[in-house]
Amino acid sequence: MSSEHSKRLAALRAQFQAHGLNGYIIPRSDEYLGEYVPACAERLAWVSGFTGSAGFAIALAERASIFSDGRYTLQLEQQTDATLWERHHIIEDKPEDWLRDTAPGRKIGFDPWTISADVLARFTGVDMVPVAPNLIDAIWADRPAPPLDPALPYPETHSGEPAAAKRRRLGAALAKDGQDAAILSDGASLAWLFNIRGTDLEFCPFALGYALLRQDGSAMLFMAPEKINEALRAHLGDEVRITGHEALPGAIAALTGQTVRYDPATMPVWFKTALEQAGAVIANGADPVALPRACKNTTEQNGARTAHLRDGVAMVEFLAWAAEAMPQGGETEISAAEHLLACRARQDLFRGESFPAISGAGENGAIIHYRVTPESNRPILPNEVYLIDSGGQYLDGTTDITRTLWTGPGPAPAQIKEHVTRVLAGTIALARAIFPEGVAGAHLDVLARQELWRAGLDYDHGTGHGVGAYLSVHEGPVGISRAARPVPLAEGMILSDEPGYYLPGAYGIRMENLLLVKQAAYAGAKKPFLRFETLTLVPFDRALIDPTLLPGTSLDWLNSYHARLRTALSPQLSDKARLWLLDATAPIL
Repeated sequence: MSSEHSKRLAALRAQFQAHGLNGYIIPRSDEYLGEYVPACAERLAWVSGFTGSAGFAIALAERASIFSDGRYTLQLEQQTDATLWERHHIIEDKPEDWLRDTAPGRKIGFDPWTISADVLARFTGVDMVPVAPNLIDAIWADRPAPPLDPALPYPETHSGEPAAAKRRRLGAALAKDGQDAAILSDGASLAWLFNIRGTDLEFCPFALGYALLRQDGSAMLFMAPEKINEALRAHLGDEVRITGHEALPGAIAALTGQTVRYDPATMPVWFKTALEQAGAVIANGADPVALPRACKNTTEQNGARTAHLRDGVAMVEFLAWAAEAMPQGGETEISAAEHLLACRARQDLFRGESFPAISGAGENGAIIHYRVTPESNRPILPNEVYLIDSGGQYLDGTTDITRTLWTGPGPAPAQIKEHVTRVLAGTIALARAIFPEGVAGAHLDVLARQELWRAGLDYDHGTGHGVGAYLSVHEGPVGISRAARPVPLAEGMILSDEPGYYLPGAYGIRMENLLLVKQAAYAGAKKPFLRFETLTLVPFDRALIDPTLLPGTSLDWLNSYHARLRTALSPQLSDKARLWLLDATAPIL
């Protein structure tokens, strides 16, 4: 594909030069700035070949650079042509710094729909010029059509609260803050606020669009008319006016003199410009839906538990199969991922994967966000490390689980067991945390890393991310990492717990459970404390655990967790999987 990508980069250069520009930026994001994008918005992949979920590229007439984070360092090397693209770690070498140093004072084009105001503000020392429509769209001859499947009502039996009540609750919060309205562009926010779901994205049940929420709870929903049917209109009611995207500029122009909440970190800069031109008063603030959405109500919490129970059944059926099949050889990364998907597909309320399964054997497991393709697919060999990171979308919840396996039949080397056990110790340490209200994810990140640090080891990704309720598997505003925004953890939030260790060219290790934040009954506490409930119900591979490296309290936790799995899962398993589980969860003494 190098010659094809060379032609595409040349065509882009011809485009921006025809517009009198010296360069053009290509974010991974689409017009909604989401992590996952429909096929029609995969502009970065089309022009460069890089398919990771986090990336940013800059094309100049004489040079081009592409940036991503530590999850995709190896993938960048594999998927992009070094003669076309310079590769950079986006944290260590920021795009705005590279551009300012490389092309000071020059005219650089950007699509105002695919970049946020905060990101745009970082590009100083150059002349940033908005250009619409997107220049890549003009040269992408076989660009896929946008998704137009109908948006679907999401029943209160799963949401736990009527959409009208949500709108009025959030509208009252806007009024309290002195704001007349708020603009929404996040697909997860629309899905949660209006109790709708859709199929616009492959792994997130979103119906993409925009919304304008007012103080009184009324709203305008801007969505392609093909996605609206009578059932949805009846579901939304008279307080929601539904119209196409073409009405958006007029609706913004009508906000003259009104105070409008706008999130400069997560929304296209187009809205900021349009509000300024309309004479509206811009109130910069976080998406008002994000925090309420993250704090799951009782119905959503119970849905997460039942979804994880079924997901645990699917995973144990898969692990029992893997324990028999992998020592014999003959399986591949793709065949294993397909078998796991089939196990999930047999579960009630399953609607699809929550992200593309990361099925990595041996050295491929060291690629943090590896995605197997027919070209990269390799056999899963006996006596090696196999990493499987996957998840399911169920009508009542979203799951995300990673396990690292030893394929056998021989014993695992001592070094691998040490590395795995240190990672597992971090998973357990975070799961056992008890902490006061007000603590944010950045404060807890060290718990997951401390046993790795004792051995001079670390990993180049965050420890945890928020997870939605039949929504995105990566949900803000909370996270557990050194770089996480200081958003305090709160009751009802669901986060991942996934430390890891990666030895390039050899193997990757990650241990991931999902955790629910709950109140902690802490005797003698002078203020409220919180703790975690582990939602994931899947055993860890005992063949990779060195119990001498686990603190006694961690070993007790592990044995108790495995006992809980036997009780919860055994009644729903096949006979073969039940017998395997009894052995896999036997106490470690």
